[in-house]
Amino acid sequence: MGLNRFDFAIIALYLAGITAFGLRFRKKQRTLRDYFLAGRGIPWWAIALSIVAAETSTLTIISIPGLAYDSNLTFLQVVMGYVVGRIVISFVLLPHYFRGDLYTAYELIERRFGRGLRSFTAGLFLLTRAAAEGVRVYAVSIVVSIALGTGQILSIAIITALTLIYTFEGGLAAVIWTDVVQTAIYVGGTLVGLFSIAHLVPGGWPAIRAAAAPAGKLQIFDFHANFLAPYTFWAGVIGGTFFTVASHGTDQLIVQRLLAAPGQKQSRTALISSGVAILFQFALFLIVGVMLWAYYRVPSAAFGRADRIYPTFIVNKMPHGISGLLIAAILAAAKSNLSAALNSLSSSAILDFYERFRPRLDEPTKMRLSRLATLVWAMVLFGLALIALRKAGRVVEVGLQIASVAYGALLGAFLLGVLTRRANQTGAALGMICGLIAELYLWLGTQVPWTWWVLIGTSVTFGMGWIASGLTSQTPAERDLSSSSGHS
Repeated sequence: MGLNRFDFAIIALYLAGITAFGLRFRKKQRTLRDYFLAGRGIPWWAIALSIVAAETSTLTIISIPGLAYDSNLTFLQVVMGYVVGRIVISFVLLPHYFRGDLYTAYELIERRFGRGLRSFTAGLFLLTRAAAEGVRVYAVSIVVSIALGTGQILSIAIITALTLIYTFEGGLAAVIWTDVVQTAIYVGGTLVGLFSIAHLVPGGWPAIRAAAAPAGKLQIFDFHANFLAPYTFWAGVIGGTFFTVASHGTDQLIVQRLLAAPGQKQSRTALISSGVAILFQFALFLIVGVMLWAYYRVPSAAFGRADRIYPTFIVNKMPHGISGLLIAAILAAAKSNLSAALNSLSSSAILDFYERFRPRLDEPTKMRLSRLATLVWAMVLFGLALIALRKAGRVVEVGLQIASVAYGALLGAFLLGVLTRRANQTGAALGMICGLIAELYLWLGTQVPWTWWVLIGTSVTFGMGWIASGLTSQTPAERDLSSSSGHS
């Protein structure tokens, strides 16, 4: 059936409207506190929705239904770990972020271990976040090229440019408030899609359930003790918990939002409530995949790859108007995630690196440099997305794997800092190197699923860092940092 002029009008109206809305915040950006932390005046509910939007990309909306199409609902076990991980962060890491006037996650590392390890952890964040976001930006091209018929390179360029405009001008405030609007659009659009699929399948939901249940498509829990299976209860809940403690507790992409709250209590409320929302959201995307399986009843290979099933269905089977709304919803998730990445990458680059070497710059100069960094990172992500065009496999899992490679080392270093007084900078650095080597080996040389990588990397980093710290002596400056941090 394809899209018609009405569908294109809806998509164009959304793209123009959300860009104009984001630009409304440009006049409020006078200092780095405004640009990177939105003046620390964002209400908890907006931060919660922004957290959900920041971790929801086009990868999620197109690849999670494809995952359920090929398998079942067992990915929800990982999402249960996402909820548990948020609770751990709220009581283990979050109090440390609100002791002092921190702008980035890696200032906490400097306060505990010194500048050298701050640079190491921030640099690791920049490398892995950029690589993971390159895959996510590439995922946008799958949808846009199917919907609009444009080439994948042009599709990536269009979304990157439109997102850059308001992120460049409005900073984190524009990012968060556009996230709120875009979350409502893509969740609402997915609900419309769910009911539309149910209407198109003869017999509706009862017929879908009758077909899916005997095929094992509605299975949520898998208690098998199979270490090499990625979505068992054990791998999902334990692995998902460690992954989230790392991604939401040490990654500037999320920590930046938590620091934008007026205080620790509001930040904790935002974080935990986002977990409830993310559980609902993933359940919704997985159910869409099961319903698509009941509609098509053909192998995913018939579409080329599972990631193409949902956007293909939207363009070819949905009524006009609804298909335009759903394409706009998928683009909303893409723009939310991309804007979050651009702002967090530029904040870390400026605050964790450039400002430390040029601390006497005035605020107008810092603002110009921050906007320039946003532009540079947009070009970097565009280039990485072009590289990702050649990557095979379900893109959501590729993105999670890339992120997991660094998260174990990062989380291990943070836990050494907040849970121990023994650890020093040399020991923590050696532990991180060992953790990174272990995770690279897991990625490139084993069949161990990604759900275990962060747990293993964290354990190696923490253990080796603890041992190495006992074998190396702290400098006087490190002893002062350790004692002043007040750790048990």
